[in-house]
Amino acid sequence: MSDIDSVLFANEAFYVSFASGDVDAMDELWSSKAPVSCIHPGWESLIGRENVVESWRSIIRGGAPAIRCRAPEVFLYGDTATVLCYEEVEGGFLIATNVFVREAVAWKMVHHQAAPTRGKPQDDHANKKPQVN
Repeated sequence: MSDIDSVLFANEAFYVSFASGDVDAMDELWSSKAPVSCIHPGWESLIGRENVVESWRSIIRGGAPAIRCRAPEVFLYGDTATVLCYEEVEGGFLIATNVFVREAVAWKMVHHQAAPTRGKPQDDHANKKPQVN
């Protein structure tokens, strides 16, 4: 599997764990070695693995909304990757940035930020070439 495919797989695993309410899978996705951070829509920044993972536990326990990742675009920077995408939530869209680092053979999340947007995906960019730097 290419790095791009591996990053897309990790990104999709994030959305599947959230949508399915799987707190253990969500916990497993986040880096245990690198510093992590998260900015939920309308929240202040969360810094530190325990704060970030606990925020996801709280959101999931409260009933995770139906969510779908749309039009993900991967940008590779060696052992770091950024995914820009839209989050389809209850008929509307957020725009999100997900940052991953390579830890051994897996890509682990180190940052997530989602915010309201007026935009929406044109399509899922299935044939668009990712940016490799």
